[in-house]
Amino acid sequence: MIPTTTTRRGFLMLGAAMALSACASTMPALAPAAAAPTPETLTPDQIMSAVNAVRKANGAAPWSYSQSLENAARSQARLMAQRDTLSHDLGVTLRERVTAAGYIGAVGENLARGHTSLEAALQGWMNSAGHRGTLLSPKFTEFGLAVTRTQAGRLYWAMIAGGSFDAWRVYQ
Repeated sequence: MIPTTTTRRGFLMLGAAMALSACASTMPALAPAAAAPTPETLTPDQIMSAVNAVRKANGAAPWSYSQSLENAARSQARLMAQRDTLSHDLGVTLRERVTAAGYIGAVGENLARGHTSLEAALQGWMNSAGHRGTLLSPKFTEFGLAVTRTQAGRLYWAMIAGGSFDAWRVYQ
């Protein structure tokens, strides 16, 4: 019951305040702005999406993601970061790394240093004929990718593509 001393204006203001408070309790909370992922926090789905977008834009079929190839790539990225050296062979060959990771198949490797995002690393590989060939090869069907940061903050990237040895056979 409304007291008789309440004015019409007070009644309207009280009603408006109650209506707004009811609306506020049923409004969904706004999600905080999503932070851009750092290279180290990229998920396999984000990586696969970025790599396959580049492949699609260049007429190549999509690849699937391989945990075994990621493990081999991670060992190379970590080794390069520990030594702060960009190299395909720092005492352990590509074949030794993929075999240790449990991968049996044909492989190719792209390495990069210093790129601050996956998109930048992919663009760097696309700007190099040999790396572009690996990234767009129809003979590979899957890949794994890893990135590691040095203590000074420099990023090292390793991507290993893999597929059947049969795709590389030459028949006469």
